[in-house]
Amino acid sequence: MDLIGLLKSQFLCHLVFCYVFIASGLIINTIQLFTLILWPINKQLFRKVNCRLSYCISSQLVMLLEWWSGTECIIHTDPQAYPQFGKENAIVVLNHKFEIDFLCGWSLAERFGVLGGSKVLAKKELAYVPIIGWMWYFTEMVFCTRKWEQDRKTVSKSLLHLRDYPEKYFFLIHCEGTRFTEKKHQISMQVAQAKGLPSLKYHLLPRTKGFAITVRSLRNVVSAVYDCTLNFRNNENPTLLGVLNGKKYHADLYVRRIPLEEVPEDEEKCSAWLHKLYQEKDAFQEEYYRTGTFPETPMVPPRRPWTLLNWLFWASLLLYPFFRFLINMVSSGSSLTLASFLLVFFVASMGVRWMIGVTEIDKGSAYGNVDSKQKQND
Repeated sequence: MDLIGLLKSQFLCHLVFCYVFIASGLIINTIQLFTLILWPINKQLFRKVNCRLSYCISSQLVMLLEWWSGTECIIHTDPQAYPQFGKENAIVVLNHKFEIDFLCGWSLAERFGVLGGSKVLAKKELAYVPIIGWMWYFTEMVFCTRKWEQDRKTVSKSLLHLRDYPEKYFFLIHCEGTRFTEKKHQISMQVAQAKGLPSLKYHLLPRTKGFAITVRSLRNVVSAVYDCTLNFRNNENPTLLGVLNGKKYHADLYVRRIPLEEVPEDEEKCSAWLHKLYQEKDAFQEEYYRTGTFPETPMVPPRRPWTLLNWLFWASLLLYPFFRFLINMVSSGSSLTLASFLLVFFVASMGVRWMIGVTEIDKGSAYGNVDSKQKQND
């Protein structure tokens, strides 16, 4: 390991990133709380302000991927479709296999200048997670319980609110509902067999109702579906811990632009369309494993400096008082202050590990449990 690689793997660096992210995130969450006074006065101004405040948080994670880790994502797409990316609202359908696939989705949004306003269909529990979950609340993210009886009205209502959203956005949706594991895949294919649906080799069975209601609610506002299939070269299995350690990964992302007019409005036909889409995604993955590449023209959108500049701003604002505080604690020589320092260090260590743990594949969902298997009606 070279000197820079050794430096990136040190816990002190991780502690700095964790501190800047947590401190700046809580400051931004507090500012977002005060922006609520704008909602009854000027709703669109409230949205624009929170779009930029959201960027201050989410761009820090993209900075880790693009600048600290140096991970580059090559986009394979039709050159005629490429100029429209970032110029229109789009529903992004991304496979859900890797710990950092959400980061790659955010990186895609950042490269085309729509990260701040971009949305996800996320499980409701994430709304209570400090910083990111609270940030999502203020940016009108769409939350679901994954129980269709409860989600039908609430998700539809949230989506309809986005019809007059003033910023361009990507609406990211993982139709598989949870990350791919062999256990979940086995259960999913049992469901597919019971329903007479074609088997998938590299994906879980898509949950179609959430996708159908998204298309129906955002029709004439969203211009296209971006079918995105992500993979990593050399059988790499990227993790958030690897990104934090500065490990560089090599990603390929196949992006197909499908005009929304081609997606059926009828729920059953839309469901059949999505199942066909996932069969095609499976074939693309098969081709990738066989040839090492996706079809269409490879392109690398330029990396923008704003994620790095944003992090440097918050680091310059927050690190001096932080280190000053630590130095004063250590130099005081008292047992109480030293014990407090060790406690802070321990809590920070646990905080880093917790932030990594919430992305672990096995903790992603209860998919495949008996109860969820019985309730899976999509």
